[in-house]
Order: sequence, then C-alpha cells, then structure tokens
Amino acid sequence: MSTAKSANSAPKVLVVDDDSDIVELLEYNLTKEGYSVLTASNGKKAIDIARAFIPDLILLDIMMPQLDGIETGRILRQNPDIKNTYILFLTARSEEYSEVAAFEVGADDYITKPIKPRALMSRINALFRREAQKAESGDTIEILDLSINRKNYTVTQGGEKSTVLPKKEFELLFFLAQTPNKVFSRDELLQKIWGADIYVLERTVDVHIRKLREKLGDSYIKTLKGVGYMFSNERE
Repeated sequence: MSTAKSANSAPKVLVVDDDSDIVELLEYNLTKEGYSVLTASNGKKAIDIARAFIPDLILLDIMMPQLDGIETGRILRQNPDIKNTYILFLTARSEEYSEVAAFEVGADDYITKPIKPRALMSRINALFRREAQKAESGDTIEILDLSINRKNYTVTQGGEKSTVLPKKEFELLFFLAQTPNKVFSRDELLQKIWGADIYVLERTVDVHIRKLREKLGDSYIKTLKGVGYMFSNERE
C-alpha cells in the first residue's frame, strides 16, 4: 500500500531533469504511488513552477542547461515557502565535491544514476513516513535561552530573535537538544537524522553543524575532537 496521502492531500512532487525519458519514468512511478506530480526540463522552469506549486519534494538533476541543479537548489532554498521542502538530487555525478556542494545548498539526499525506481520510491515513502511521525509529536524544547518549536521549525533565541531553520538543520538541533551533554558520533547523527536508508558523507553533519553555529552562535553545540558533537546546557 502506498504511503502517499489520498486524493486532495496527496504530497506534491516536482521532477526536474533535462532527460525526458527519466522524467517520464519518475512521473509514472510517482503518480502510481499516489503523488501529485509536475515536471520541469531545466532549473529556470523549476524555480517558476515551484513558486506556484509549493512542492513537498523536489527531485533535482545537477547537470542541466540554463541553470544547473546546485544553483537551482540554492535559489529554491532562499524562498521561504520552499525552505522546508525536501530536495533530493538525482545525478550521474558521483564525485565527492558534487555531493558536498549539494548538501551545502540544503539537499536532503543525493542519489546517483542509474535510477532504480522501486528503491527510489521506497526512500521517498520513508521520508514522508518519518515526516508524519515527527508532525504527530509536535514538541517544543525549552533549553537555555532557546525555544525550539517542531511545529513550525522555528528557534526563538532570548525570547526575541526567531529563526526558521531548514528541515535537516532543525532536526539536527532538536535531536541534540533533546539529550543535552550527551555526545553523538557523526555516524549516529547520520542514522538518526538522515536515516539508515540514505547514504551521505559524514562531512554532511559538519556542514549542518557549521550552519547552525552561524545562525545561533557557537555556545550551544560543542565538538569533542575525534568523537562527535553534543548540545551543552551549560554557559561558559
């Protein structure tokens, strides 16, 4: 049974690739699973469609004419309405620097071609299952001067400054803050935040930690060299 929502609440997916055969393959399988699907053949069209469609998930190729997938992803993440949309890069490029660049602009997953439709559908369904489970809890964590609200992905700092975080940055902060002063390795964080079925570089965790520190300051998340990261509830 599909995990997609039914009828009028079906999750919306935007497929972006300049290969018409791949677009047709993905559109067919996604529609069969119950998703609402639109497509684009290049980055510029994808940005225009995404603004109006507000997809829950974007499948984005990297090597495309007019605007490549990395720059397209960067622009999409700057739109507040699309900031928390899942972005999965589908690409023939397997170099580490391409994968790092994808996560730098806010990718949730990075999948190399050739695409295996059944495996891809399984990963997409798993993303939405985890999202539904998190939404049900709707918790808020109050720690130090932070209020971390899972319902709207906001972090209020000092009772004044409110910051909306991208999904993965928020989930990473929320997870660490749930168990302050406990150290988690990069591998543990990848398993908990990205999932066992998603294969990403350990460096991805470092990228997201760096972005959290840039937005909230360096005093919350500590690095234990050679071990991992922890949320500290003690002020220095």
